[in-house]
Amino acid sequence: MWREATQDALYGPDGFFRRERPADHFRTSIHASPLFAGAIAELAHASGLHAVVDLGAGAGELLTELHRREIGAALSGVEVAERPSGLPDPIVWSAELPPDLESVLVVANEWLDDVPLDVVEVDESGVARVVHVDPASGAERPGAPPTAHDVAWLDSWWPVDGAEPGTRAEIGRSRDDAWSDAVRRVASGVLVAVDYSHGRAARPPFGTLAGYRDGRMVRPVPDGSCNITAHVALDACAAAGVASGATATLLTTQREALQALGVDGSLPDRALATSDPPAYVAALAASSQAVELLDPAGLGGFGWLVQTVGVDLPPPLHPLGS
Repeated sequence: MWREATQDALYGPDGFFRRERPADHFRTSIHASPLFAGAIAELAHASGLHAVVDLGAGAGELLTELHRREIGAALSGVEVAERPSGLPDPIVWSAELPPDLESVLVVANEWLDDVPLDVVEVDESGVARVVHVDPASGAERPGAPPTAHDVAWLDSWWPVDGAEPGTRAEIGRSRDDAWSDAVRRVASGVLVAVDYSHGRAARPPFGTLAGYRDGRMVRPVPDGSCNITAHVALDACAAAGVASGATATLLTTQREALQALGVDGSLPDRALATSDPPAYVAALAASSQAVELLDPAGLGGFGWLVQTVGVDLPPPLHPLGS
């Protein structure tokens, strides 16, 4: 099954994420611009939180930028790979999220999309069957119907009853479980998941399973040679977070969230080009980076799931929850 094969391919002893630098294969918001880190710093500051944890930290790019900004918060990365060389000494590195975290901002930027899941496809008889995959070739074949737990998840979040043959659904229960575990480990603080996402009213009829290698989308083959990802049902994760103790929830887009946190794609005043040319060039570059982060057809269209435990939603995000 896809979940089992992908788990080994990505996180096994010689898995993709244990040996590869993610930035060599795909580009996230932190690679697009340090303005993303600036927004995270503003979120931590506005919330009065004393620690930031990057869940799925890659090579520590976000944490390194936060350290450079001297944000006055303890910084930690959680990643299955070994600690990156050159990571600033004050940054703590671990393989899993610790329990009982206090006054913490947990940032999961494109983490949930890499949590393996199973896929079902409706056959010619209208029966949804779990898709099995050959780890070496990527060849697929239909298997048995999903378990009762998976059927319950599908009925709630991605119904396939009565769907046309060939219709696919990606069972996000493993992502719900991963997010629930993160929520339970926070005694007080804010958790943010940023990811490719979709809602119940607009699930993609043929799924989103994809592979990435060397910056290109490739056929997903769970042999460890590429990252295998699928978009996230953040609405289902939100419900799972509430069930695990989240006290406030916001679902929004990256565009709306970053704008609320001060990311502005406006062009600088042309007069600055005359009075201070270097400053104008820097401001123009920042504006270009902001536009990329805010693009509703690109990074700006990513979903943001913000949940809190024992604290209110961060003040800059209040207008988005009204």
